Amino acid sequence: MEEFKRSDDKVLSGMTSTALFEYVHSLEDTVASLSNNVANLTEQIRIMNERTYGRKTETAAVLDMPQLDLGLNEAESLADEKEPEPVLEEAAPKKKKAKGKKATDLQKITNHRDEYIELTDEELNKKYGEGKWKHLPYEIINKLEHLPASFEAVTYHIGVYARNDDQTIVRAPHPTELFPKSIATPSLVASILYAKYVKAIPLYRLEQAYQQNDVSISRAVMANWVIKGSQEYLIYLYDAMKKAMVKQSLIHADETPFEVIKDGRPAGSKSYMWVYRTNAKIPGPKAVLYDYCATRGHQNPERFLEGYKGTVVCDGYGAYHQLEREHPESYKVAGCWVHLKRKFASVVKAAGPDAKPSMAEMAVVRISSIYRVEHEIEDLPAEEKLKKRQERVKPIVDNFFEWIRTRRHLVDSASATGQGFTYALNQEKYLRAFLDDPDIPLDNNAAEIAIRPFTIGRKNWVLIDTPRGAAASAVIYSIVETAKANNLRLYQYLVYLLEELPKYINSTHHQVPEKLLPWSDELPKELYMK
Repeated sequence: MEEFKRSDDKVLSGMTSTALFEYVHSLEDTVASLSNNVANLTEQIRIMNERTYGRKTETAAVLDMPQLDLGLNEAESLADEKEPEPVLEEAAPKKKKAKGKKATDLQKITNHRDEYIELTDEELNKKYGEGKWKHLPYEIINKLEHLPASFEAVTYHIGVYARNDDQTIVRAPHPTELFPKSIATPSLVASILYAKYVKAIPLYRLEQAYQQNDVSISRAVMANWVIKGSQEYLIYLYDAMKKAMVKQSLIHADETPFEVIKDGRPAGSKSYMWVYRTNAKIPGPKAVLYDYCATRGHQNPERFLEGYKGTVVCDGYGAYHQLEREHPESYKVAGCWVHLKRKFASVVKAAGPDAKPSMAEMAVVRISSIYRVEHEIEDLPAEEKLKKRQERVKPIVDNFFEWIRTRRHLVDSASATGQGFTYALNQEKYLRAFLDDPDIPLDNNAAEIAIRPFTIGRKNWVLIDTPRGAAASAVIYSIVETAKANNLRLYQYLVYLLEELPKYINSTHHQVPEKLLPWSDELPKELYMK
């Protein structure tokens, strides 16, 4: 070691001052480069550790969204048109089940029964003496009992009549028939849809639950009913909802990948579920629509949004920007500030509470200040809100982007913070869009929340056989989530739809009346949550 030191000293002593100066600078550059690499690697490790071991806050409970137990396409994978329809004697319970008891202290529950628990006169006379007692006001105790699922076998006796002279036959009207020669009724099919798409109960478990009630309906038959219900009836309600959605001035959009096994492409090929959602704060229908697509190309939102003229709120995905470039007369794209904020927040979180102040932290603070002012003015009338945005929010936004531009050279572009800087500058046009329109929100949270039923359960339904079931499930999820957004009782609404839709849909007519839409003022009052 000493020998090497003497050798270095000799080399250095022989250098001119200029050469020595250049040599020192090269060493400084090397050290700076290595330090930068170490910092980037440390940042990446912290972020990876946080993602792997950090506390997960976006849980299903917090989001109040259903997790998907089996695949989007469970119905498709199980459906078998050759599966014989069960006859009533096979499917129905052998005997009528006794009705359960239910007491409640909840005024919203319609079923209510009063029970009176009394002492006998004999008991009271023994306690107090003959006639030496009186009845005081009752002590009230409220309880809530559960009524298990029940089934009722119904045999319809259709009146048949004939005129005496010529024997002309007339029959009384038949009950609603969803599917020809099937025992399926609106309430039965609605219960299957509710169990699978609201409560996330896979069909095999539903089959087992029915068997506990002496009802034998195979999961294959249930799957057939799910597919038929979607393709023959619910798809037309979906189309009507879509027509109403594209008339709105603003739509949120997002997408998430998953895999379809048998779609004719190589293994591992990604398919995408797109979600479109109206903004609840803007007058008009509250709608959430899902769209299954085999690709992530811009042609998918272009097809879905055909005829639309307005603003699309989204993340930084280029497919939406391409729509605006190719159809500037129809589309305006608005960016998502929370998407940008997450890029910096992940760095801050990974660094820990004891870390020195950083560029990422300063970026988070600046973006948070935009949200703080927005929160203060969000409920103002549109005109006043726009004025306040120009007066109070725009200077903060201007300052943020100026701060990014003047400090970009201080941050390594390859680091997570540097990537956040680059994203901000690339998306500046779209991130500024909200400043000129009071209806445009700061972020795309509405769509991100709507897509989470799929992202949360993605690992549970990664194995999907064919596109057919995924498309049918997208239709049913659209109806369920839109009904939820409009405060409807989901099971009751599904029953109502399956009772009403066959009246309007047949081989020649597919027009769904507006009174059946989830936001219609003409829906029966009993369909709404209290």
